[in-house]
Amino acid sequence: MAPTIRSPFRRTLALLASAAIMAQAGVSGIAFAQTTPETAAPGVAAPVPAAPAPTSPAPTAPQQTPPVQTVVPNNGPASVADLAEGLLDAVVNISTSQNVKDDEGVGPAPRAPDGSPFQEFFNDFFNKQQGNRGPNHNVSSLGSGFVIDPAGYIVTNNHVIEGADDIEVNFANGTKLKAKLIGTDTKTDLSVLKVEPKTPLKSVKFGDSSEMRIGDWVMAIGNPFGFGGSVTVGIISGRGRNINAGPYDNFIQTDAAINKGNSGGPLFNMRGEVIGINTAIISPSGGSIGIGFSVPSELASGVVEQLRQYGETRRGWLGVRIQPVTDDIADSLGLDTAKGALVAGVIKGGPVDDGSIKAGDVILKFDGKTVNEMRDLPRVVAESTVGKEVDVVVLRDGKEQTVKVKLGRLEDSDQATTGDAAPDGSQDGVITPDPDENDDMDQPDTGDQTQPVPGAPEPDQHQGQVSPDAAMPKNVLGLSLSLLSPETRKAFGIAESVDGVVVTEVAPGSASAEKGLKPGDVIVEVAQEFMKSPDAVAAKVKSLKQEGRRNAQLMIASANGDLRFVAVPME
Repeated sequence: MAPTIRSPFRRTLALLASAAIMAQAGVSGIAFAQTTPETAAPGVAAPVPAAPAPTSPAPTAPQQTPPVQTVVPNNGPASVADLAEGLLDAVVNISTSQNVKDDEGVGPAPRAPDGSPFQEFFNDFFNKQQGNRGPNHNVSSLGSGFVIDPAGYIVTNNHVIEGADDIEVNFANGTKLKAKLIGTDTKTDLSVLKVEPKTPLKSVKFGDSSEMRIGDWVMAIGNPFGFGGSVTVGIISGRGRNINAGPYDNFIQTDAAINKGNSGGPLFNMRGEVIGINTAIISPSGGSIGIGFSVPSELASGVVEQLRQYGETRRGWLGVRIQPVTDDIADSLGLDTAKGALVAGVIKGGPVDDGSIKAGDVILKFDGKTVNEMRDLPRVVAESTVGKEVDVVVLRDGKEQTVKVKLGRLEDSDQATTGDAAPDGSQDGVITPDPDENDDMDQPDTGDQTQPVPGAPEPDQHQGQVSPDAAMPKNVLGLSLSLLSPETRKAFGIAESVDGVVVTEVAPGSASAEKGLKPGDVIVEVAQEFMKSPDAVAAKVKSLKQEGRRNAQLMIASANGDLRFVAVPME
C-alpha cells in the first residue's frame, strides 16, 4: 500500500512546485521594466511578499526585484573624427621637382646580345627612350606640411624640398599653389614656405611639447605613399631621443604610423595643437614599424619664427668647447653623479674669453635650465636670444658659482657645413657629440686654442726655476714624463703655444693607455693645478691619493693645442 499512497502525493507536490516556479518567472519578467523604489538600496533585493493561501482567489501582487545592470559593449577609445575633421584642411601635400642631368647616376642603355633575333627591336626601343628624355629629366618627390598662418606660411622638413627647382602645395580641396622658399635650417631639418592664396587658409598653431608625457595620445596627419590626408593615432613612446640626425636632437618618439611621405607633417595633441613635426622613422623596409620621430614644438617653434622673420636662424653662441662628464671625471671632481658639460677650452675672442668661464669648469645650469648631460648645453644655448645676458652655474674648484655671460651669435655659413676654414682661419664646427672626441660646441678656433692658465708661469719664466732633479724623466700613472724642451717639441711636433709636461712613453695595458693617452700628449693640469715639471705631476698625484681620491683629472693638450680632460684611475 505504501507505494500506491506515496505516488499521488509526490505528483501533487510536483504540480504545486511547477506552478510556483512559473508564477515566479512571470513576476520577474515584469520587474525588469520597473524602477527600483527609492527606499531600496541600489543592488539590494526588495522584500518578497508572502505567498497567498492556495484557496484565496485574489491575484498575487507583483514582486519587486533588483534592477538589472545593463552591460555596455566596449567600443574602444573615443573617436577622433571630430578632431581630425577640423584639422585636415590645414595639412597639405607638397610635391617638388628637380631638373637632373641624364649623366647623373645613369649608366649606358642595355643592349641585346649580338646575333639575337630581337636585337634590332631591343636597341631601337632603348634608343628611342633615350632620345625622348632629352638632355635633362625631372625627378619628383612627395611630402607633407601644414599651414601656420592664414596668409599662406607653411612648415615642412628641409629634406622634403631640398634641391627642388619647383615646389607645389596641394590642398585638401584640390587647390594647387606654387610655393616660395622663405628659409631653411639644416640642423633641425625645418623649412618655411609661402604661398599666395586668394582667400585666407585654414591654419593650425603650435602647442607646448614640454607638457606632453609618455603615454599621451597623439595624432599624425600626412601624405604617406601619396595618399593625402591620412590620419593615424598612437601615443608618445619616448622623449628626448638622440638619433644623431643633427646637433640639437631632442626628438619625440611615437608609435602613430609614420611612413614615406609623412615627412614634414604635423603631430597633434588631443587639443588639435601641433606638438611635433614628423621627420624620421626607423624601419628595415621603409614602412612603419611603430618607431617614428618628430621634432618637438618647443624646439621647432623658435626656429620657424626666426625663418619667417629673418629667412635664417640666429642662434646664441657661448664660445666654449665641451666634452661629456664621465663617471671617472665626476669622481675626480667630487660630483655625486655624472652630470653637466665639462669645458675643455674657451674660444679666443668668444663671448666668455673674458675669463667668466674657464677650461675645467663644469656647466651645471644655463639660464635656469639644468644641464643633465653634455648634449643639453648646445641646444639650450642655441635656443637663447643673441645678446642676452644669462646666469650660468658652474662647478669650479669643487664649489658651485654663478657667473653672468652675454651671448654672441653663432654664425651659420657654408664653412659650418663643410668644415672648410673661414677667412680668419677659424672654423664653424657642427656639434656631433662623441664621447671619444673633443667636441666643439660652436665655432672652434684652429689657431691658438690653449688658454693661459691663471697663475701659470710662461715657458721662459719657469724653465730656469726647475731643479735638475725635476728635469729627469718620471714614471707616473704608467706615463714616462719629461720637461718640454726644444728637442721634445721638435720630436713630437708640439706647438710653441702648448705648455706643460710632455708624455714620452705610455706603458702598455696601463690605466693611462686605456684612457687613450699617447706619446706627444702634454699634461697641462692635474686637478685644475698647472703642471710645470714631472716632479710636480708626481707630487700632485701623491697628494690626491692621500686625500682618498680614486681618479686624477688631467687636462691634456694635443700637439696642436687642442684640450681635453681625462680622469685616470690611481689604483
